[in-house]
Amino acid sequence: MKKILFVLPLVLFYTILPGQEKWDLRKIVDYATANNITVKQADVQASISGLIYKQSRLSQYPAASFSGNTSYNNGPSQDASFNIVNQGYFGSNLQLQTSADIFNWFSKKNTMLANQWEFEASKASTDKLKNDIALTVANNYLQILLAKEQEEIAQVQLQQTKAQLSYTRKLVNAGSLPELNAAELEAQEARDSANYINAKGNVVQATLVLKSNMNMDAAAPFEIVVPPVELIPIENIADLQPDAVYALATVNLPQQRVNDFKLKAAQKFAEAAKGDMYPSISAFGSLGTGFNSRANEIIGSQQVIAPIGKVSISGTDYSVFPNQPFTDYSYGKTAYFRQIDQNFRQSVGLSLSVPIFNGAQLRTTWERSKLTIRNVELQKEGDNQKIKQDIYQAYNAATVALEKFNSSEKSVAASQRTYDFAQKRYEVGMLSTFELITNQNNLFRAKLENVLNQFDYVFKMKVLEFYRGQGLKL
Repeated sequence: MKKILFVLPLVLFYTILPGQEKWDLRKIVDYATANNITVKQADVQASISGLIYKQSRLSQYPAASFSGNTSYNNGPSQDASFNIVNQGYFGSNLQLQTSADIFNWFSKKNTMLANQWEFEASKASTDKLKNDIALTVANNYLQILLAKEQEEIAQVQLQQTKAQLSYTRKLVNAGSLPELNAAELEAQEARDSANYINAKGNVVQATLVLKSNMNMDAAAPFEIVVPPVELIPIENIADLQPDAVYALATVNLPQQRVNDFKLKAAQKFAEAAKGDMYPSISAFGSLGTGFNSRANEIIGSQQVIAPIGKVSISGTDYSVFPNQPFTDYSYGKTAYFRQIDQNFRQSVGLSLSVPIFNGAQLRTTWERSKLTIRNVELQKEGDNQKIKQDIYQAYNAATVALEKFNSSEKSVAASQRTYDFAQKRYEVGMLSTFELITNQNNLFRAKLENVLNQFDYVFKMKVLEFYRGQGLKL
């Protein structure tokens, strides 16, 4: 990801209050992108996609499994020596199996590649959320700066009114001016005090909104660095023509990368689904052995001569012996490990799997995957159209904001001259208190509007810069 760079001129060295460090925008953005809940959830989702990709990559290797069992059996059955026994016995079997795909029309490979692109899309989605959070907290930061400027203007206005009231009260006490003049200024002082209190509340409210987006405790101490708004770097609007900004946006913005990765993933999923419809060949092999507690083996033998029958000759019985002695065998239980060795067996072979009919499930999956590709293509086209529309709207908004800011500067200059003249006329008794207050309020409103237009212009320009995908400078 191309990280957003935020530059705060003249604020590289700032005062650290005892026990409390001031926050500049770089620090605010870093904290927000690291702690915002939505970003954390996106990180978790990206990790899940990474595990899915890892598993699909490992699925290409041969599979192996080992199984074993021990049991007690009763009744007719075949022992480990393949003899039929009809009694209770203990038996056990051990088996090691393995299998490997030889050819499956690259279904597993395409699935792995699809999961890889899904993983890349998840990471790009996280980058997009981080960019969105960065822009949001940048706007919150500017709102605090605006609220502080408005608070300062309201404070200056209140101080001016108090100074005028003090001066007028002296004239009233001296009998030079009527009590009405002081009463009108006292009413103005009350209004200015209310405006000042409201402006201070707006600073607190804007700060709480920022802390919320940063996922910071609302009660935690927090104070921002306040750079002069006129020193915030603003690029020339002529260098931010919408066509040029759009060309950069399609290359640099994370959302466009998300769509590109998702389209590649959808294409690979479709290829994998198509491969599943064709025959596949795999190899398999196994090793096994077993044990039976009733299995016997020859443990000894001896040569013996024994009669094999009798014959009667002339009334006399005679025993009949064989020409040669025969072997007499003795039997005993076969030991466990000897049976394991004697019953060891192996197998190896090839397996052919041909899908014939399964309710059109595989074909339906393939058809759906092709529709998914079309849907992602439409999503990409729609996002491109939206980003282009947003850029043109941002450019128009920045142009209008610049014109409003230039106009409000002229209004402040004109209102200041008017107020200066009114102040001089009031001091010589040629202007009423009401008219002086009217001119003062006009100047106050002009300054507030000018500050608002200035910050609005700065933010509109920053939004336009943001769409280039090359970071913000503030």
